[in-house]
Amino acid sequence: MKPSSRKRSPSRARKQLPVIPAGFDAYRLWEQWPLQRIGIRASMRSTRDRSGANEAACASHYLYQERPDFNAVAHAEGEGVLYFWRANCWHGSPWHYEIDGVDHVVEETATQDPVKWIRDFRWAPDPPPSSFEPSTAFQEPLAWTWTRTRGADLNWTAIPFNESFRMAYGRTCYGTGYGIYHKIMPGTPLSMPLGSFDWNAGPPKDVAALLGRAGKDIAPKSGRKGVRTHHGVIALRPGEVTTLTELTGAPAMLRALEFSAPRGHAVDFGAVWLRITWDNRRHASIDAPVALFFGAAHLHNRDDREYLVKALPMHIRFDAKRVHLACYFPMPFFRSARIELVSRAGSVIPDVRWSARTCPYDGPRNHAGYFHATYATHPHPAQGEDLVLLDTREVEGGGDWTGSFVGTSWIFTKQNYLGTLEGIPRFFFDDALMPQGYGTGTEEWGGGGDYWGGLNMTLPLAGHPCGLRAPQRMVNHANGQERHECLDPLDMVHSAYRFLLADLMPFGKNALIRLEHGGENETNEHYETVTYWYGLPGASLVRTDELNIGNAQSERAHAYRAPGASKPAKITSRYEWGVDHLNGREIYPASTDTGRHHRGVSEFTLTLDPENVGVMLRRKLDYLYPNQKARVFVADAGSDEWKPVGVWFTPGSNTCVFAQPAEKGPEREAAPPFNQERTVNRRFYESEFLIGSEHTEGRKAIRVRIEHVPMDIELWPGKPFPEKSAWSEMRYWAYCYVLPPLP
Repeated sequence: MKPSSRKRSPSRARKQLPVIPAGFDAYRLWEQWPLQRIGIRASMRSTRDRSGANEAACASHYLYQERPDFNAVAHAEGEGVLYFWRANCWHGSPWHYEIDGVDHVVEETATQDPVKWIRDFRWAPDPPPSSFEPSTAFQEPLAWTWTRTRGADLNWTAIPFNESFRMAYGRTCYGTGYGIYHKIMPGTPLSMPLGSFDWNAGPPKDVAALLGRAGKDIAPKSGRKGVRTHHGVIALRPGEVTTLTELTGAPAMLRALEFSAPRGHAVDFGAVWLRITWDNRRHASIDAPVALFFGAAHLHNRDDREYLVKALPMHIRFDAKRVHLACYFPMPFFRSARIELVSRAGSVIPDVRWSARTCPYDGPRNHAGYFHATYATHPHPAQGEDLVLLDTREVEGGGDWTGSFVGTSWIFTKQNYLGTLEGIPRFFFDDALMPQGYGTGTEEWGGGGDYWGGLNMTLPLAGHPCGLRAPQRMVNHANGQERHECLDPLDMVHSAYRFLLADLMPFGKNALIRLEHGGENETNEHYETVTYWYGLPGASLVRTDELNIGNAQSERAHAYRAPGASKPAKITSRYEWGVDHLNGREIYPASTDTGRHHRGVSEFTLTLDPENVGVMLRRKLDYLYPNQKARVFVADAGSDEWKPVGVWFTPGSNTCVFAQPAEKGPEREAAPPFNQERTVNRRFYESEFLIGSEHTEGRKAIRVRIEHVPMDIELWPGKPFPEKSAWSEMRYWAYCYVLPPLP
């Protein structure tokens, strides 16, 4: 007797899922920053050097080239939202935003005559403004060109796609960049239907107004119903721990945390430690130096700017007498919040004023995560190895955490050495061995380009608030000789910040945030970092099964069948991490695994948690085979009633096209690409696929059917990939989404 195939009604757990702010609602509903994003997976894709090195500063490495003016950087199938894209200056423009098969060309006005811009304006201190076309769709404060950002074109405009998305560069000279998009599990409750993006309309006025309030008080004001304000004035004494307040009246959210100190004591106050402990937990969740927590290396204001940091969730503002710091990240707590300052200055800091503003939290306690600011210091970076900014398996007692990665504030040099900025960010979520987030460089992560041109900048969600690129020029008037020196040692210290709002990166089990120190992890600079994240202890993504292809026992246990598949073959290779070797030392040794490939069909059974509200499949594959695509079907265990659940597509391969023009000088800006094949020894890769709860809830197991779809994409026109397209499978893992535990 076959299992019943009648449609199940939504379970209680499914009904209790948080409704996720989507599209422009991710900005409108910014106070829901702490919300669990169950059913959302973030990807960050880039023009990185696939070898883990820094060829051409990670520019011009493309998945494939469809034609000389269409060089693909990202390619996704399914439903999702593109939330961010960054390019170096104007490079790559005109870009192709292909949404659901329709090509939309976006241009930066500098590329109308790029040779002139590179000759006349690139290094000018005050270049004429440039803009995006269509200008109505891409406007400040959501989209910024390099003339405002000091080196990068940035676009935070939310662009949904229902079936597919591709990003391609029209020109390849120094075509570097990265983007962040979300894939959405079918059936995930969203705050608004994604619909189609209106390319003829400007950004929503309320969204633009919100980002335009960066540097202002964006939290609920005192006097509103339920809003409570706590404040005081203290003197901080050396070595003392001062408890400012113990907030109760929970469940509540801390909506504003503000400080001010006399301007003459600003630097000392920046070195004070801020510590916040939620609900009497054993570990403080915010434990960081004040300045770095609020987005800057220090509170030294060498050029008397009003704002060191003028961001949406944080600001550091100076007036004639005081420095003012404010944080507006929503921070839920359910019993209490203890706020402390730890002074490490050598003298008393008088007249420190503080204010904490709260309002009620009326949502389910397991829908929102605690806010964390995790500090790390790296005085002696290990050669060849990434810095670990955050590993949730190791902090605050370790274990599983569910939440979102929402930003970083970091010092990347204390000696004015900007070679550190060649370091690539790599982000791993939920046991992944292949980074779901892979950038191109450190200043790119901070919203800059070309090391910010030596200038400081502060935007709502990214900035470079501290540090001089070059020493100040001083003239000895006695003999007319010039000498170069910094006016203050703090001018040698550089920092940046990056906040993630719409483009935050969810995780359901753990998060590992890593950053290269230099292009090959070779520098000795002393980094200090603060990583911002929301999280509850416990998991919302639970691994329930693993199928090891090529292992006879595992294949039998999972009823694996693939009539046309190759015989099991051992593969010795690596994932895309950093460089394999540095200075004669092997950094990342190769490992061996077993797998098969086919151009037909494979089927297998995976065990689930029946309390699931959806499933994520992860596959380890041999990336030798390009552009792997398959139709996916599921059935109840023991049934042959297959139901289609989508297309699983993994673009590219371990071979990419490196397409820098061959010309030299400014003329290369408009020159055609000079295509070269780049194949790396990185055959191990991981890919994810989401199955909605309609097909998984209440089931202890499902049967999965994979039907390979041949892809005839070429590396570039007339140049096939080294291998023919096929479906590769080495391991499958089943992860079940579940409601997070109550805190």
